[in-house]
Amino acid sequence: MKKIVVFTGAGISAESGIKTFRDSGGLWEQHKIEDVATPEAWFRNQKLVLDFYNQRRKNVLEALPNVAHNAIAELQYAFDVHVITQNIDDLHERAGSKKVLHLHGEIIKARSTVKPNLIYPINGWELKEGDTCELGSQLRPHIVWFGEPVPLMETAAVIASSADVFIVIGTSLEVYPAASLIDYVNANAVKYLIDPNAKSLTHIDNLQTIRDTACNAVPPLIYKLLENVN
Repeated sequence: MKKIVVFTGAGISAESGIKTFRDSGGLWEQHKIEDVATPEAWFRNQKLVLDFYNQRRKNVLEALPNVAHNAIAELQYAFDVHVITQNIDDLHERAGSKKVLHLHGEIIKARSTVKPNLIYPINGWELKEGDTCELGSQLRPHIVWFGEPVPLMETAAVIASSADVFIVIGTSLEVYPAASLIDYVNANAVKYLIDPNAKSLTHIDNLQTIRDTACNAVPPLIYKLLENVN
């Protein structure tokens, strides 16, 4: 069974109504990154950080998977499919994708501030001051903040390196280290880049660039792949 690795960014979730930090009028426009999305921000003002992510979590819980998420899940009927996402929402899982790796964490989970491997689901959309882990330490959003290492990057690179088909959706491949994943993909693998603002990456072999939105471009590509299954 061929292995397809799908690498997704903010563009696919934006079409479900989830705000990105680049959106005009979005949550990020109202706050500086260093005030809500760094370890330093957490030490300065836990309440502000918690409130910020509570609003983002509420947005995620109200959103629904779109046709692009659903189409990706359908690939599982014929391929060994792995989704690597930069997104912190759970829309891939809700669409039915089984193998999902979140590079930057998961908004619907919290983790201990003293023992990072203590991770808990959040019931509802609020994580409050006074919510603690089993060791009595305040819980923080299970998010990789700016300035923190990306602990699953090596795992993602191994997955990408074994892809027969590598599909990039909703990211312009400009945010590192995640953008470097495509460099691990075998030169002979078929590659697709779907993003309205995709730049020409002529140094990458076997890459087809589709400058369109995820909802417009992903379903036709997925159905084409399914039709061509040997």
